[in-house]
Amino acid sequence: MTGPPEPPGIDATGEARSAIADLVSAGGPVMFFQSGGCCDGSLPMCFRQGEFIIGDHDVLLGTISDCPFYIDHRQYEVWKGTRLTLDVGAGEPEGFSLAAGPGLHFIVRSRVCDASASDQFLGN
Repeated sequence: MTGPPEPPGIDATGEARSAIADLVSAGGPVMFFQSGGCCDGSLPMCFRQGEFIIGDHDVLLGTISDCPFYIDHRQYEVWKGTRLTLDVGAGEPEGFSLAAGPGLHFIVRSRVCDASASDQFLGN
């Protein structure tokens, strides 16, 4: 038996939540931004809150451990029918992203969900 369709949004694994807790404990609140594009769109970027300026059109997808997770509005249009899960993977982070721990970076996994629920879920 299956439950109701899962709305789009963001979840996190225990490993990601633990990495976030370590980052917050070591230096204060963090935020995430999932951009689009060939070079920087595949991995979420993690910043200290206030170190990255969110655009007026970017979408707050949700929060993880009280840390906001934003997505570029153009990327949201492509992914609005998916549910993302923040996780960690082996390897150093790309760009200016904070590491998820020594030798670790944040990644997202996605699964398709009820696209018709996306506007209702995000209050549009």
